[in-house]
Amino acid sequence: MPRFSVRWMVAVVLILLVGGAFFFCEYLIYFPTILKCAWPKISHARGGEGIDGRPMDSTVRAMVLSDTHLLGAVGGHWFDKLRREWQMERAFQTALWLLRPEIVFILGDIFDEGKWSSPKHWEDDVRRFNRMFRHSSDTELVVLVGNHDIGFHYEMDWFKLQRFEKVFNASSTRIVTKKGVNFLLVNSVALHGDGCPICQSVEKELIKLSRDLNCSLQSSQSGGGVTDSCQDAQLYPPTAPIMLQHYPLFRVSDAGCTGLDAAPPEERHLLFREKYDVLSKEASQRLLQWFKPRLILSGHTHSGCEVLHDNKYPEVSVPSFSWRNRNNPSFILASVSPGSFALSKCFLPEESTVIGIYCSAGACMLLLFLAHCLWMKGLLQCLSLCLLGKHKSM
Repeated sequence: MPRFSVRWMVAVVLILLVGGAFFFCEYLIYFPTILKCAWPKISHARGGEGIDGRPMDSTVRAMVLSDTHLLGAVGGHWFDKLRREWQMERAFQTALWLLRPEIVFILGDIFDEGKWSSPKHWEDDVRRFNRMFRHSSDTELVVLVGNHDIGFHYEMDWFKLQRFEKVFNASSTRIVTKKGVNFLLVNSVALHGDGCPICQSVEKELIKLSRDLNCSLQSSQSGGGVTDSCQDAQLYPPTAPIMLQHYPLFRVSDAGCTGLDAAPPEERHLLFREKYDVLSKEASQRLLQWFKPRLILSGHTHSGCEVLHDNKYPEVSVPSFSWRNRNNPSFILASVSPGSFALSKCFLPEESTVIGIYCSAGACMLLLFLAHCLWMKGLLQCLSLCLLGKHKSM
């Protein structure tokens, strides 16, 4: 075989190997992984019909993720930023295309440096977020506020909060209703309980929403009538809400958390700090008493956990969606009807798997290159011996 043909063949094989590994790891890998996920079915035993007799087709398909932590201009290395944003964009866009959720919730810490971003850097972060999490009009995107978006309690101010609310065109504390299901969004960063102006405003709004929901239940039970105290109340579907927030409700630690996405064993027994890692006991109890939620979904810890508060209020902590925080990011698929819900978890490709594929491709390339060099060296030696033999015969 001509020498140049061998070189071209080796070059083509190397290009196919490198290109194939890159294309699979950066694009195709998300498809088989997310195809394993499916929307959970609500069993009739748990109440397949709503309490108001709504049929099963009134189920809302909600996708829930948390802690995307888009890197900013100060603390993020350009390659780390490029890599993580590409991973999250491909995962999110693939999930939208394959799973078709009706509504997507992101439970805070959208940005990593929102608490100190300059106006220019904030605009750049928002532009990148809108590109990564673009969606069709068939899907509603709802974003909650986290401590990295507006700062911890001692860092937040009206400017940061209003800047966040303006970008996402909504109040940070409100109720989103879809197909008879009430989703209660809580600004948990402002539940410090020290009477700060933002804290007072948020608690006032929460008390009003609690009253509205209670009046809605009373109106349903009385056949549509309302008492004098509920004359000016806004009525919602008469169902207990799904409560979503960034901070988890109070728990001592993650010691009781298990599963693939739980905190590492050496971290599970570390005690949580109130008002920093979790809400305070007082704030947690107030929320449970005001709203009696049938499910709480939270973020912040970057790890998964399931907790039952007061033996009747289930809470699920949603892990981080960013590979910068976890080797195995995931998100929640929730099927929710007015009377019941079902959850399933969808894991994304593990970072270690991607690194392993790249390392395997690199090892194959090196072996192929060495084999080519050895083969070419042997060929040259053979030709040299042949030429030397002819020279001696002459």
